Amino acid sequence: MIRMFQTQSAKHASAYFKDALVKSDYYMSDQELPGFWQGKMAARLNLSGIDMEAAFIDLCENRQPCTTAPLTPRTKDNRKVGYDINFHCPKSVSLLHAFAPDTHILDAFRDSVSFVMSEIEADAKTRVRMNNQQSERSTGELVWAHFVHQTARPVQGQVPDPHLHSHCFVFNATWDETEQRTKAGEFRDIKRDMPYYQAMFHKTLADKLTELGYGIRKTDQSFEIEAVPQKVIDLFSKRTDQIGRIAKEKGINNAKELDQLGARTRATKQKGRDMAVLRAEWREQINALGDEGKSTDAVRFAPSIARLPLTASHCLEHAVSHHFERASVVADRKMLETAMRHSIGTDASITDIKKAFDADQNLIHVDEGSRRMCTTKEVLGEEKRMVELAMQGKGKIKTLYDTVPELKLSGQQGKAVAHILTTSNRVSIIRGAAGTGKTTLLKEAINKIEDVGKSVIVVAPSAQASRGVLKEEEGIDTAETVARLLVDEKMQERLKGQVLWVDEAGLLGTKDMTALLELATKLDAQLVLGGDTRQHASVVRGDALRVLNKFARIPTAEVSKIYRQQNEEYKSAVKDLSDGNMIAGFNKLDQLGFIKTVEQAEAAAQLADGYLEVIKSGKSALVVCPTHAQANDVTQLIRDRMKESDMLGKKEIDVLKLKNLNLTDAEKADPRNYENGQIVKFHQNVSGFPRGSLWSVEIKDKDVFLKNISEDSKPIPISKCQHYSVYERQEMTIAKGDRVMITDGSTDKMGKRLDNGTMLTVTKVTKDGAFELINENSQSVYRLDKEFGSIRYAHCITSHASQGKTVDEVFIYQPSATFVATDAKQFYVSVSRGKQKAHLYTDNKEELLAEVQHLGERRSALELDSSRNRQREIAPDYSITPKHKHHEPDREI
Repeated sequence: MIRMFQTQSAKHASAYFKDALVKSDYYMSDQELPGFWQGKMAARLNLSGIDMEAAFIDLCENRQPCTTAPLTPRTKDNRKVGYDINFHCPKSVSLLHAFAPDTHILDAFRDSVSFVMSEIEADAKTRVRMNNQQSERSTGELVWAHFVHQTARPVQGQVPDPHLHSHCFVFNATWDETEQRTKAGEFRDIKRDMPYYQAMFHKTLADKLTELGYGIRKTDQSFEIEAVPQKVIDLFSKRTDQIGRIAKEKGINNAKELDQLGARTRATKQKGRDMAVLRAEWREQINALGDEGKSTDAVRFAPSIARLPLTASHCLEHAVSHHFERASVVADRKMLETAMRHSIGTDASITDIKKAFDADQNLIHVDEGSRRMCTTKEVLGEEKRMVELAMQGKGKIKTLYDTVPELKLSGQQGKAVAHILTTSNRVSIIRGAAGTGKTTLLKEAINKIEDVGKSVIVVAPSAQASRGVLKEEEGIDTAETVARLLVDEKMQERLKGQVLWVDEAGLLGTKDMTALLELATKLDAQLVLGGDTRQHASVVRGDALRVLNKFARIPTAEVSKIYRQQNEEYKSAVKDLSDGNMIAGFNKLDQLGFIKTVEQAEAAAQLADGYLEVIKSGKSALVVCPTHAQANDVTQLIRDRMKESDMLGKKEIDVLKLKNLNLTDAEKADPRNYENGQIVKFHQNVSGFPRGSLWSVEIKDKDVFLKNISEDSKPIPISKCQHYSVYERQEMTIAKGDRVMITDGSTDKMGKRLDNGTMLTVTKVTKDGAFELINENSQSVYRLDKEFGSIRYAHCITSHASQGKTVDEVFIYQPSATFVATDAKQFYVSVSRGKQKAHLYTDNKEELLAEVQHLGERRSALELDSSRNRQREIAPDYSITPKHKHHEPDREI
């Protein structure tokens, strides 16, 4: 692992040197290893032979060592002094070093750190100010002090665990060859690319250890040494476990707060133990594990050690498949990071991976500022095909009405329906903001279309949007999913010459949108796309509706008048958010008193109390949070309050909860990503594995097998990985009164269909683990058993899950820890769920406002191609096919 922390105080940096870097505030006796200078600027500053502490303090104070001359031109009170970049070994490597008779592991570790730091140095930049313009210039020179530590900070009352790690304190200075002077560095991109450097560090260290005779076991983000028992690794992770436990209790999960928590929970120094004494105590701890602490295999030079036969091209193919499953444009370093992680434990070298990346003719590279962005020819071709199909449909269908018939609707809704009824274009787009009455519009259009003898097939991307909202709540009995339409030949037969209406079309990816366009063209059907590009987009690749809006020049009917919010001021704020005026909308919500600034420790409690008060009053309410981690914390508080108020039954049962690991097909195709006890659920029939069946993962000699409830064991069909998902097995406690959500399309014990995203209330639990639930909208009753699995709490849900839902009052939990998942789409969707009020709790209003101004839009391959064309001074042409003479002009309705 690599972590990077900024130091902004010279005083703090100097104290850090004395207390933590040279001796470490958890070091004892003979554990210290001498620090040393590295970097090209170390030679330029003649640091060799100078007292290290004096030179360190001089650099902290922005002085050239041993002089009074300034190091960089400006010495500000709030200047950034430097950055502590620390490298941490996998625990098994630290353990082997602790018992090693020599320094071979230490040398491999130190060399790996030095190599990665030299790569970081090569990326060094400085800011250039010229003619009132700012830019950046590559410099390739840095200076840092390198310290190696061998143990972790002890947990109170115990000796420290082995933990080999380095601190590289990089000073905020670089040599500008053009200006011939030392200047402050620009470290933003280095910080951004830390995951890339981390993968490089893990790969480099793993390769060096393999050369030394150790077997490598790849883990999710790193690796461990083969034959070191997991129980031993867990035993010597006391400090990590302590911080993790306290962080969970306090709801902390971002790196900065975790580091501060580590500082606050440090145990006092221990003196008088040398490494020999520590080794003896560590051995005693291992011996206490008994057989669980023993390995039956040789740790080094084991005869069975063999590296996986993966080439650099294989690793790059994995990265391409992984990233472009869910994105159209990816930064080069994200792809290289994934390829390097995939190559751990193989013969593929970093150099070969980079060569394969540069030589790949399928990749399209575009340099934009300090980043190289990539797409593939296949992804670009897919988007062009989608746009082409939409444009080819202009003027290709007979209008349903020559003149607009009499309508019940007026204003924007009436104009949108009129457009659908009188257009000669195959494809129409209705952009309906949240709460603008899109379903009312849809029903009016259906009536008028049926009046002329045509039928309307209504579909939506998700089962909840189609069968849940449209069918159960709105009474549109024919509503189905897009996936069902694309495989159901009978549905397709009924679509010939008719009208296909896609609700929530903003959730469609490029692949499904293209398939719908091809189907509509083939069946000569009219296609109406209704959605809101300012709300959440698809998980899979491509913001298809937005791309069509931008590049296909499809006339768009805008429906922006909001009906959901009953308070005019609230309605005005949501309208601003819908139009992209985030600052205005945010300020209006604040003026209404909807945004509450509360310390994180108190915010969740206040929210829980307010939410239950609204529920008790008979109103409907919803709690929304951007991240699952914080949603879990709020859920626990709400359940505690419900118990205190007798809103939950006394009898509780533990039931299976399957947590989807959300692995891409590329990740599922790698046997190293499976662990004993994971659950595999099949979504399609595969030979020997029925649809809906659950299987437990069993690893035998590195081969992956699946075992069902009858103990039948079969090799996992990895070649069919697109037909199953992988889950972590967890448990949850439920009682009468709990709100839960279905997480995967399934059936109950009576064969009734349950759609993904359906929210239910538990009405009864039994001793044998069975429980009953009710859908409060449809009043349908369901019966499930404790091994059902596809379920989670719905007391607090994410904004993605909340999209399409409407309640009287919405409660939003958005502390700083959730800002990593905060953007304009998330904020708009969350706030717009309420009819009467929104209650938003945060601990940092100013930073929240800054975060919600980020659009949260994924770039399309066509947009990247436009950037490439501009660089080549080629005028982009997205008409793709010649314009037809007889079609409606491009316009906004």
